[in-house]
Amino acid sequence: MSLNDVTLQSKANEKEMGMGRERHWRMPNWLYGWVLPVIILALWEVGSALGLLSDSALPAPSRIARTFWQLCVTGDMTQHLTTSTIRASGGFLLGAATGLILGVFTGLGKWAEQTLDPTIQMLRTVPLLAVIPLFILWFGVGELSKVLLIAIGSFFPLYFHTHLGVRSADRKLYEVTRILQYSKFRLLCRLIIPSALPNILLGIRLSVGASWLLLAVAEMMGSSAGVGYMIQDARVYAQTDVVFVGIILFALVGKLSDSAVRLVERRFLRWNNTYKG
Repeated sequence: MSLNDVTLQSKANEKEMGMGRERHWRMPNWLYGWVLPVIILALWEVGSALGLLSDSALPAPSRIARTFWQLCVTGDMTQHLTTSTIRASGGFLLGAATGLILGVFTGLGKWAEQTLDPTIQMLRTVPLLAVIPLFILWFGVGELSKVLLIAIGSFFPLYFHTHLGVRSADRKLYEVTRILQYSKFRLLCRLIIPSALPNILLGIRLSVGASWLLLAVAEMMGSSAGVGYMIQDARVYAQTDVVFVGIILFALVGKLSDSAVRLVERRFLRWNNTYKG
């Protein structure tokens, strides 16, 4: 073996060792999203331990964690979370189903779009907080008013994205289905819904987020259970740690809901070859 071959072999071995070290020390992809929260929590805990942060206004993460565990042990956490999940799910299903149906309806027909869409666009600009007094007058402070408020917030994102998805279907594909003499039902199932599916799933993600955002507002009006009620009750008694527990619950459940929809996206949109960075 010549000197050049030995040198090349040595460089190749060093390169392989370097690549091995890089692979060994490379952080898993799922862990990158936790780097910043962990740093913030560590600085927060240190600041509380050194007395730089007020314990009544900004309790330490360790104290919040203890409160979280105590609420789980007593069963209060399960009760509030179950009640909130039922309300959010009911409102989301009602609003999302209505938004999906009307989005397809107005997207398919010019007459339907000209008749219904202007009214929906006008209602979209009305702040939902402004209609809470009307909901209380019409439906009281029971479950119906809360579910309807969540349903309205869940309706608009899915409606607009469904309408956009139906309108964005390729016109050439319509011509092909006309040549193949597709029935209206087959056209809807084979072309329109699959073409609009990326927009529909995006609308579902936004509607899920909206349902949890409005749940916090809905549960602060005449509730006796729920995460929003827990936050409101803790605010009255200046229990800041319980308020943080409620906020963390909203964040965790909202993130889990969003992740579930993203899993559905990966399952049904494997054919959608888009840029992923």
